[in-house]
Amino acid sequence: MTKYQDRSLKTKEAIALATAYKFRLRDFLVGAQMLFVAFGGLVLVPILAGLDPNVALFTSGLGTLCFQLVTGGTVPVYLASSFAFIAPITFSVEKYGLAKTLSGLAFAGLLYLVLSIIIYWRGSAIIIRVLPTIVTGPVIMVIGLGLAPTAVEMASEAGEEYSAAIAIVIAIVSLLTTMLTAILARGFLRLIPILVGIVAGYLVSLPLGLVDFSAVAQAPWLKVPSFTAPSFHLPAILFILPVAIAPAIEHIGDVLAIGSVTGNNYLRNPGIHRTLLGDGLATTMAAFLGGPPNTTYSEVTGAVALTKVFNPAIMTWAALTAIVLSFFGKLGAILQTIPVPVMGGILIVLFGTVVIIGMNSMIHAGEDLLQSRNIAIVGAILMLGVGGMSVKAGAFALEGIGLSSIVGVLLNLLLPQGEN
Repeated sequence: MTKYQDRSLKTKEAIALATAYKFRLRDFLVGAQMLFVAFGGLVLVPILAGLDPNVALFTSGLGTLCFQLVTGGTVPVYLASSFAFIAPITFSVEKYGLAKTLSGLAFAGLLYLVLSIIIYWRGSAIIIRVLPTIVTGPVIMVIGLGLAPTAVEMASEAGEEYSAAIAIVIAIVSLLTTMLTAILARGFLRLIPILVGIVAGYLVSLPLGLVDFSAVAQAPWLKVPSFTAPSFHLPAILFILPVAIAPAIEHIGDVLAIGSVTGNNYLRNPGIHRTLLGDGLATTMAAFLGGPPNTTYSEVTGAVALTKVFNPAIMTWAALTAIVLSFFGKLGAILQTIPVPVMGGILIVLFGTVVIIGMNSMIHAGEDLLQSRNIAIVGAILMLGVGGMSVKAGAFALEGIGLSSIVGVLLNLLLPQGEN
């Protein structure tokens, strides 16, 4: 080999190395962008539910890596905090405490494992048979209606440094801004009405002295997230478990959506049983660290459609970026300065939306709610769930969402099909 050829070969190797580095840098930037698309909802859920947003960042990144491992790195999705669990987490933390609530969330992830096994064994039709819309719809409504008093209380109760009137004004600002943004905004703003509402309420709160930055000043720049271990508690588990049913069914829709964007059939490869398993393991893993349940983010699916970047490895960079950001202590401290009335106004929108989602699911399924059988099922679920019916036997208690869900499933399986 001549000196010229040797120099030429080294030049080609250097160019190839530089090109590879360029693509890796590009992938990192695109991955970071995917994270920031999901960032609003990712940190909003723990803030609203009373969890640590830094832990949520860490567990979303770890959960996404777990999902990629289970699915063989074939699906370009990002997993982050699930909005479906805001209401039950809020209620459960108030009643049972965080550690016991986390045990319920851990078992919710294990329910995904059971569903994935059933689907692998019998196909997805069995899930629809046991959990039709006439059962899941009213259960979703119960979730929203049951937390209405919590949202109103946060939006209207006086604090140590402000009156009830000021709280209501701030809550109204957050509420109206969110609504108007969702209705009137165009482009990117229309995708983030909740964040816009929070910013508006926050800005109004600043001159009124509701924002305390002392915790931000004291927070270190770098800090290990405040991980919390779950504590086994059967009532909390039975309360949370039924909530996981609706997100599990929605997961199938999310997988179909990303499949339509990329042109791949993910129901066949890697299979819906594997995507459900990955989602469930990510949720259980998050619960063991003190984070909220994970779910596939439709916002990121929209970003994938917009950018045409279908490489699942991009989500690895997004996950690693989330894990790194979770160790910035001041980030979590800033997020936790958001005043309670601001959150109250947002929760009125969110919990109301949950109720509408339940109603809309039954409408889209073409359910005749005046049909005698449906009246019996829906009526029983709503009255038992919202009314707070409880069945107790010693330390065991079955109530609220858990009781109404089980009753709904049993009625659906046992009641005969009528003609009217």
